[in-house]
Amino acid sequence: MIRRLLTVALLLAPGLAAAQMGPVPPPPRQATPGVLQEIGFDQKLGDAIPLDLAFKDETGRDVRLGEYFGKRPVVLSLVYYQCPMLCTISLNGLAGALEVLSFVPGQEFEVVTVSFDPREGPVLAAAKKKAYLTRYKRPEAHGGWHFLTGPKESVDRLTKAVGFRYVWDEQTKQFAHPAGILVATPEGRIASYLFGVEYSPKDLRLALVEAAGGKIGNPVDQILLYCYQYDPQTGRYSAQVLNLVRMGGLVTVAALVGFILTASRRRRSGAVGPGAGRSGDQTE
Repeated sequence: MIRRLLTVALLLAPGLAAAQMGPVPPPPRQATPGVLQEIGFDQKLGDAIPLDLAFKDETGRDVRLGEYFGKRPVVLSLVYYQCPMLCTISLNGLAGALEVLSFVPGQEFEVVTVSFDPREGPVLAAAKKKAYLTRYKRPEAHGGWHFLTGPKESVDRLTKAVGFRYVWDEQTKQFAHPAGILVATPEGRIASYLFGVEYSPKDLRLALVEAAGGKIGNPVDQILLYCYQYDPQTGRYSAQVLNLVRMGGLVTVAALVGFILTASRRRRSGAVGPGAGRSGDQTE
C-alpha cells in the first residue's frame, strides 16, 4: 500500500510543480545577442514620479496617474498584459504577497499596475483585473488595485522616471524586461524597490509602513533580478526560475511522502501496542 502511495506521489511531482505557476508556454525563439545588457532597474530612490501622466483605467476612463496618490502609499508594478511568462509570474507573486497582508488595497495603500506596451488597451487591462481580483477574493480591493494602459509618451516618461529599462526584441517579437515592483510615498516619491518575482509579505508591509511615513529606503541587491530573465544566447528563460518552480513541487511531494510514512508508522505502532500483546497472551 505504501509503495503504491509513494509511486502516486512521485508521478504527481511534475504536475504539482506546473500547478504552482499555471500552464507554461513554449519558450520564446532565439533572442538577439546582447539584449539582456540593455535592460534592468536603475534605483532612483527619492526621485519624484511624474503624476501628471495620462492613462486609461480598465474601464476606458481617462485618468491621471496622480489620482492614485496623495492619501496612501502606492505599490507600482510595470508589466505588459500579453507577456508569455515573466509578467504573469511577477503578478502572481504580488497577488500572493497581498493575500498574506492584513492591509487591503484601497484602505491602507493603492496598487497600480501599468502596461508598458502602448499597443495594449482597457480590454486587456479589465481582463487582468478580473482575473487577479477573483484570485485575491477581497471585494473591497476592487477600488484599490488599478490596471492602466496609456500612450507611448506617458509610458516612456514613467519608465524613465522609475529607472525601468526594457527593449523590444524584434527577433522574438517580445519585450525583454526586468522583474520587480516599487513602493512610493503618498506624495509620489520612490521609497523602495523589491526585485524578483516573489515578494516577501513582511518586506512589502515594512516598505508600505515606511513609505506612508515618507521614509526613503536604501538601495537593495539586484541579484534576483537577473535570475528571471531569458538567456539571449538560447532564447529561453533562465533555468533558475524553472528550477525554483520544480523545487516547490518536489517540496510538496516530500511533505506528502513524509505524511504517508508517519501515518503508516503510527498504524503499525497501534497494531503491536499493549492491547495487541494482551490479546496474544490470552490466546496462549
